[in-house]
Order: sequence, then C-alpha cells, then structure tokens
Amino acid sequence: MDESNPTARALLCLQLLQDQPGITADRLARGLGCSTRAARRYVAILREAGMPVHSTRGPYGGYRLGSGVRVPPVMFSATEALGLVMAVLDGHHDAGDESEPVGAALGKVVRALPAGVADQVQAIRQTTAPAPDRGAARPDPATTIVLVQACSQERRVRMRYRSEAGKEWLTVVDPWAVVVRHGRWYLLCRARSRTGGRGSTDGTVRAYRLDRMRDVEPLDEPFERPADLDPVAMLETHLAVGWEYDVEVVIDAPVENARRYLSPALGRLDPLGPETTRLTGSTSNPYWYAEQLAVIPAAFRVVRGPEVQHTARELGRRMLAAAGAS
Repeated sequence: MDESNPTARALLCLQLLQDQPGITADRLARGLGCSTRAARRYVAILREAGMPVHSTRGPYGGYRLGSGVRVPPVMFSATEALGLVMAVLDGHHDAGDESEPVGAALGKVVRALPAGVADQVQAIRQTTAPAPDRGAARPDPATTIVLVQACSQERRVRMRYRSEAGKEWLTVVDPWAVVVRHGRWYLLCRARSRTGGRGSTDGTVRAYRLDRMRDVEPLDEPFERPADLDPVAMLETHLAVGWEYDVEVVIDAPVENARRYLSPALGRLDPLGPETTRLTGSTSNPYWYAEQLAVIPAAFRVVRGPEVQHTARELGRRMLAAAGAS
C-alpha cells in the first residue's frame, strides 16, 4: 500500500478491526504492512475521528470496534474496477442502461470511484458493445429474491407458470435450489399440486425456468430438502421431465455413443441392446427437440410423440429442399 496515503491505511485499519474482532497490534501491523507503532497510530486516528475502538490488555487482549460503526467505503484499484465492469458487461447486456437494476448498480459503483479510475471505467462502459447471448433469459430480480429466500427458509411457494408452448397453470412447489445453466435460471423443486396444464404433478421433481414465472407467493408451509441434494446434477436429469409432449426415440447406436451427442436435457438414455439405445423425455417445443435429434450421426426413429414426429418430417423436408432434392 502507498505509505503516502494515510487515509487509505486508516480505512484498511477500520476494515481489519471489523473483520477480526480482538485483533492484536502485531496482526494489525502485518495487515497494514507497517510497524506495530504505526498500527497503533492508525488506531489513534480512528479514535480521533469518533470511531469507538476499544482495547483489552493481557495475553488475550486486542482491539475491537464498538456497536454502530458503519462499513467503510468500498475501494477499488483501477485493475479491480475495470475487471468488475468487464465481467458485468459480459454477463449482463443491460449494464449500460441505468433504468435497469444492473446498470443502476454499476452506475453507483462508477460514481463512487476516484476520478482517474472512474474516467477509465466510463470509457470502457461507453465504447464496449457486447453481443447479446440469444439463449440467455434473465428473470425478474424480485421473483428471484422471493425464490432464493424460500429455498433458504425451506418454505413452499405458489406460482403461475407459462410454458414455451403457451400453456399456463397454477402450482405449489417445494423450492429446493435456484440454478443458473447456460444463461438461464431454473428452479429445481418438487411439485405438490397443479391447477390447469397437463397431467398430475404431486410429488414429482421439476425444473422450471424463472423467466416464465409470475405471481410468485411464499407460503407459510415448511418442507424438508433432500439431504444429499446435488442441484446441478439433478437439474440436468429433470430438464426433460413433465412437459406437454412426451417423446420416445430409438437410436441405432450404443448408449455410450448416444451420450456424446445428446444433452441430458433431452431425456433419459437406456440401452435396448449392445447397438441400440432408447431416449425417453418430454418437451414444450417439438421443433427444438427435433433439431437436437438431427445432430445424431446414426439412424434413429421417433416411435412415440406425434408432435415431434410431425416436426421431424417438416425439418427433413426443409433439409431436402435446401439440398436440391425433389
């Protein structure tokens, strides 16, 4: 740290006192990168500024702050500030719009920076044009907060959900975890009841997208999360479960080969024999599902699911027409 900047050292001293109640003068000096005598001088500076810094003598003594002390201002180096802005721009493409939550938060950070650093940050912010991730779907922050709190408190929620196909239903779920996967936010949960839509869901594990939820309401009903829950692994398993259209596909390839080309989000793969695999799943978007099947470098047949069969025929006709076939 720059020894010519006593204000920065005093702020770091305050942060160390907050983070390590009872810190000794020696440890404080090591944290500040100065002598023990200098560390005591920075403690004196804080006391002169009105900070309630208390000290205890003896082998177990040290410094600690009294109650009511405000958190010191956040301080960034130029590298840290630019790194933060670049990360936000990469992950949130509304970072330049101060009417949006991320843009507003970033604006506050920029305004709190020293002028020299803020100028560099603003230059990056104004001249960078991030390409949007078309697959990303960011949910309403208010909805996300409600669901994260419900997961943490193990309280059920009631919500209205709209599928990609336009079907809508009201459901009550046990929210286990919020998982971010490839720019999309999912709620991994156990469905308890459902009004509207298709089929019974009581007790079934589901993966619902947060951007398709509305009217999310926490309930005063506790639940118990599975003790061995692995949210990411379970999400992959259940992304293809419970949607409008059931699908079954037979693939002329060993199951190990099929796994190389098919995402777990398409459904479950089971061997039918040494050279044949069955894929079972469901989807709310038959056209997308048929497109994913087209990457399989082996013969396959959609043996169940008229919606996917129809879209597979349509996709095949388009490919033949593109190749000039009659």
